[in-house]
Amino acid sequence: MTVHFVGAGPGAPDLITVRGLKIIERCQVCLYAGSLVPEDVVAAAPEGARVLDTAPMNLEEIIDEMTAAHKAGHDVARVHSGDPSIYGAIAEQMRRLDALGIDYDVTPGVSAYAAAAAELKSELTLPEIAQTVILTRTTMKASAMPPGEDLDTLGRTGATLAIHLSVRNLKAIERELTPHYGADCPVVVVYRATWPDQMILKGTLSDIAGKVRQAKLTRTALVMVGRVFGAHEFRDSALYDAAYEHVLRNRKTVRA
Repeated sequence: MTVHFVGAGPGAPDLITVRGLKIIERCQVCLYAGSLVPEDVVAAAPEGARVLDTAPMNLEEIIDEMTAAHKAGHDVARVHSGDPSIYGAIAEQMRRLDALGIDYDVTPGVSAYAAAAAELKSELTLPEIAQTVILTRTTMKASAMPPGEDLDTLGRTGATLAIHLSVRNLKAIERELTPHYGADCPVVVVYRATWPDQMILKGTLSDIAGKVRQAKLTRTALVMVGRVFGAHEFRDSALYDAAYEHVLRNRKTVRA
């Protein structure tokens, strides 16, 4: 018996991986985070499977379901949104499974920041503009940010920022990042990326809070900050430059 932690992707049912879907199709128990995972994803569970939305459940109740499945010899598909390695709350589940001697594995999924970039048709790393992407959040009702991971510190890098779980904290984001990125720095807020009701708001550090307030977005939105958004004046990557030599492509020789 194994508990399979599965990343369901950002929302669109067809963005789950082939491996993740096959796991759901064969598991007799399916526990899914219903607030962020659409029912269409877990509809692939076999007929008669025990399918439970864990949104109203606490951690111990979830572990009890896994323990009961273990005793019955049933594999469990534990389906999380996006990629479970990012704000997936799987570490505490795995710690308890370790203590119980229950096997588990993890199948990655498409994260919200990658889905948002795809919907925006944007590359998050552009030559000589930004070559680093930072995934972070701000302190809200959940645990506090560790020392050195505040936006003022991270903003000094100038990297592209994907700020999770923080759409209600936009004034603080503006205050912390403006000294480093400038008030005119592009900001994109993507609400429920790839869902049917997806919404994309574009602005700057100085005006995005007002746009989000007008749209009445209070949750399930990703805030992305950086000069890569809307940038057109950047050098081409060396990767496909005809004069760039690498192990798979020799530099072309010009003959007289």
